[in-house]
Amino acid sequence: MADVSKVAWRSQDFYKESSIDIIEDEVFKVDFAAKTVSTTSGTTYDYTKLVLATGGTPRWLPLPGLKGDLGNVFVLRTIPDTQGILKAVGDNGKKIVIVGSSFIGMEVANCLASMKNDVTVVGMEKGDNPALVCISKSKSFIAPMERVMGAEVGEIFRRLLEKNGVKFYMEASVDKATPSDSDSSKVGTVHLKDGTALEADLVIEGVGVAPATEYLKDNEGVQLEKDGSLRVDEFFAVEGLTDVYAIGDIATYPYYGPGGDGKPIRIEHWNVAQNSGRAVANAITNPGAKPKPFIPVFWSALGSQLRYCGNTVRGYDDIVITGEPEKPSFVAYYTQGETVVAVASMMKDPYMSQSAELMRRNKMPSKSEIKKGVDILQISIPSEIKM
Repeated sequence: MADVSKVAWRSQDFYKESSIDIIEDEVFKVDFAAKTVSTTSGTTYDYTKLVLATGGTPRWLPLPGLKGDLGNVFVLRTIPDTQGILKAVGDNGKKIVIVGSSFIGMEVANCLASMKNDVTVVGMEKGDNPALVCISKSKSFIAPMERVMGAEVGEIFRRLLEKNGVKFYMEASVDKATPSDSDSSKVGTVHLKDGTALEADLVIEGVGVAPATEYLKDNEGVQLEKDGSLRVDEFFAVEGLTDVYAIGDIATYPYYGPGGDGKPIRIEHWNVAQNSGRAVANAITNPGAKPKPFIPVFWSALGSQLRYCGNTVRGYDDIVITGEPEKPSFVAYYTQGETVVAVASMMKDPYMSQSAELMRRNKMPSKSEIKKGVDILQISIPSEIKM
């Protein structure tokens, strides 16, 4: 989607009619003691309450040709990124190398392969990272996102994309990218450390994001976590500050979902950003109100729609899969001991939705109950009465 008007949540008139000022500027300083925000245009704004929602900044590989020094090498975060990629793809039929087998990399691979391009995914993870060796049907291979999703589910993702024409080089190490013979300003080849050379008309990097908090790094009034995020409480109020909140990708918050026990975690999901925004609005407009619990949810287009709820903040030790994974039509229950900490599904959307609400109410069946055949859709969830 490259059309801004199609992704805008509201029209400009909506904001004007709601007395919301949209200012296009860049913040370079926040004075938490004076309660002011300063921008590069030289303007300073006073605040009573401050919400920091600056999101994430995509990482570039610190390798020759892949750190922004060659043309037609992209990251994907904003509409201009999408526009640049589509311009480089042109009438399709391009050779595209995607570095990273994360969700963003896999989604882009699936999309561009469906547009009749020659797409290759280079998965650099190995060891205890998202791509590990998976043994299935007497065949050894690397499964994308195994640490997060498990070997069998990772295999499903891979099969779906391979069916669409995507090729994989897993557990690979990228060495560099070199220019095209026809245009030295643009990328032409991605080189792996094992000597493999992958021709590329364009390269897309999906190697993670960092919290966009650069403007706070030299601020004595705030303490950043090691990853650059801000530690917040269950109201998403920044610890150590007054009247300041942080939401979305920059917030490390206490997770009280199944298996969480309040352990701090940072989750880069759109749904989490929405819910943390609602939590802040409630805290500001209803001082003293208890925070409303929510369970993280995300979805992904990987040849078939994936739905996921919960979080494996403390890891998981088993996966119980029901349904028909080969279709794929399944529900995967990620467990830690007897506790179901996360649920993933394909072509079984009601199961994920029901699981999220059962988790929120602390009513989710145990691992043993799931293995015995308990159907979570048969569990009644009475409406909550608001007093």
